[in-house]
Amino acid sequence: MPTEILMPALSPTMEEGTLAKWLVKEGDTVNAGDLLAEIETDKATMEFEAVDEGTIGKILVAEGSEGVKVNTPIAVLLEEGESADDIASDAGAPKSAEADAPAGDDASGGEGADKGKSAEPVAKSDTPAPAAPKDESGARIFASPLARRIAAEKGLDLTQITGSGPHGRIVRADVEGAKPAAAAPAKEAAKPADKAPAPAPAAAPAGPSADAVAAMYEGREYQEVKLDGMRRTIAARLTEAKQTVPHFYLRREIRLDALMKFRGELNKQLEPRGVKLSVNDFIIKACALALQAVPDANAVWAGDRVLKLKPSDVAVAVAIEGGLFTPVLKDAEMKSLSALSAEMKDLAKRARDRKLAPQEYQGGTFAISNLGMFGIENFDAVINPPHGAILAVGAGLKKPVVGADGELTVATVMSVTLSVDHRVIDGALGAELLQQIVDNLENPMVMLA
Repeated sequence: MPTEILMPALSPTMEEGTLAKWLVKEGDTVNAGDLLAEIETDKATMEFEAVDEGTIGKILVAEGSEGVKVNTPIAVLLEEGESADDIASDAGAPKSAEADAPAGDDASGGEGADKGKSAEPVAKSDTPAPAAPKDESGARIFASPLARRIAAEKGLDLTQITGSGPHGRIVRADVEGAKPAAAAPAKEAAKPADKAPAPAPAAAPAGPSADAVAAMYEGREYQEVKLDGMRRTIAARLTEAKQTVPHFYLRREIRLDALMKFRGELNKQLEPRGVKLSVNDFIIKACALALQAVPDANAVWAGDRVLKLKPSDVAVAVAIEGGLFTPVLKDAEMKSLSALSAEMKDLAKRARDRKLAPQEYQGGTFAISNLGMFGIENFDAVINPPHGAILAVGAGLKKPVVGADGELTVATVMSVTLSVDHRVIDGALGAELLQQIVDNLENPMVMLA
């Protein structure tokens, strides 16, 4: 039976994508792990790999097609002995009960599609795959040739394995980790529950329709801007964040004079190495160390529990054309200022080129959004779930302040606002975290100790 290759979900937020380029053509033979296409997600352009071996029988979606929904068939893969004629005959034939079964999550991309890089290629065996098995009723069990071969080698009964591929098809991942004794219980566990699921809560009002809004501006000159995947994702996630995350805000002013002097001295010494530290590099380091000093705040909301992380994985918002990325600097507390600076520059460049892999912008417990470089004095940032907090950083400005001796003087002052998820961090704990950040930035030499 020809197998549909489905549009994969290459990131957790992806609902549709653009098929930017085919890397194969009809008639090409492919093995598991071979690259099939380049797909533009809501965040980046990524390579899509084959899960099974076979021949590309037909390409269903042309290069450059936009708005292709996840799990939409984009091509047809033929098994050994099948031809393009089987595609048409299969389309008109009645489907078996298994063919009507819903496809598993990320069905066509499950074995490496979300990794952003090629999986280890699978060597093609000279041994032919066993004949397609049948269940007790005589109905064919759909499994890829590679899955049938592995099952035969391991002595697995394919009738006792639930497939996660398109239309319930059994693929390599289903049989590689299976054991003969464990296969039957797995099949039993896959049966639908007798109890009907609880009804989903009613959706919140979505606001006026597009037509209703357009009607308000009838007769006025305007340009309609089409939303791309990134803008739709940003709109959906930030709406969800403001509706579901109980934000509260903590504000402080930080004196930067000691930091600016220390930064100048360091940059002078680092100049022969071509390193130039920014104020943002110090802010990243200060936040990473603060999360270590206040470990209860180094946490994320996980639905019915809180996850407390040991490393300080700090995300930093990077503005790009049409949206933003939040690449994550992992283990930031362990890295030197120069290492953080180099890594941040690399992540920011690849973010603007939309070349980040999902693992580079997913995760983290804490984020930084710095609009000070644009002259913004202060603002409130929206938490990016599941993060527990985000620090909004304003510009450093010369202001009159009262010195320790009571005399009026001038200092460089930066305003920051910590947006906090109250489900994860309470007020006093948030205040303790912000105090640690302030102490680190006002005493920068301590961060090198």
